[in-house]
Amino acid sequence: MTKYVVSGYIGFDNFGDEAIARVLTDKLKREGAEKITLISSNPERTSEIHGVDSCGMLDFFKSIKEADVLISGGGSLLQDVTSLKSLMYYLGVIFTALLLGKKVEIFAQGIGPIYSKFGRNLTKLALKRASKISVRDKKSQEMLAGWGISSDLVPDPVLALELPVKNKKGVTGIQLRNFPTLSDSFLNALADEVIKRFSDKKIQIISLQDSVDLEVCEKFCRILAKKGRSENVEILGGLSINDVFEKISDLEFLVGMRFHALVVGIKSNVKSLAIDYDIKIKKLADEYNLPIIELNSTDFDKEFEKLLFSI
Repeated sequence: MTKYVVSGYIGFDNFGDEAIARVLTDKLKREGAEKITLISSNPERTSEIHGVDSCGMLDFFKSIKEADVLISGGGSLLQDVTSLKSLMYYLGVIFTALLLGKKVEIFAQGIGPIYSKFGRNLTKLALKRASKISVRDKKSQEMLAGWGISSDLVPDPVLALELPVKNKKGVTGIQLRNFPTLSDSFLNALADEVIKRFSDKKIQIISLQDSVDLEVCEKFCRILAKKGRSENVEILGGLSINDVFEKISDLEFLVGMRFHALVVGIKSNVKSLAIDYDIKIKKLADEYNLPIIELNSTDFDKEFEKLLFSI
């Protein structure tokens, strides 16, 4: 039997990463893992949610030393768009496992972008020593191939879930997150389009990570109200993993910014439009032929037409 440690963006109440952790821990349990430990920013809550052991973000040495395998992923851990510090942390966990003689598996990650030459070189060094690598998109696989590293192309873990395809209730979901280039002009133009296109539908403004999303969701709600749309509008926050699955699968339309909001929409047969704030959103939209709008644009007419009349 095998003891695993899982490194990811866990314990931050981010829906996508918590959903990935659930998929992965369920998979390891089915395969008969002797022990599973998740590295988390909130170990107590993580153990409660996922029913496994956990340790703090800086307290992983003992857990890795006692384990057989470190799994890094999924999500977008190995990139420096968020910060070089973030990339160095996740590489540090990987190198710790390698130095302790443990197997390292890279699980369903989207690799890059990595702009720092130092970061790229360290990432190459780490991945060339991994025993198994799977990536969630073709561009990541092509990038690794260019480094002389082979990998398996797999779906994002959340795409592997069986989610209900329900009779739609005429609800439109607007899922937003804070981002430096998310401007007031974009939000005002989006509000105009939502009011014009969905005048007869209930609007749910969805936060998937309240510490990042809720403020901009509340702001968008105020913009709608100033433009005369305050009735039949609600903000959804504080959602559990199951709440998110339930709420998004009920939608008829979804305008989504976060990767895993769109993934759940795709799995639940919700007509979805993507907001492009990150390369992973562009990759997903290309793969599933979703209409996509840019943060530097305020003319969304063609994209909303494609959303409304998609099959």
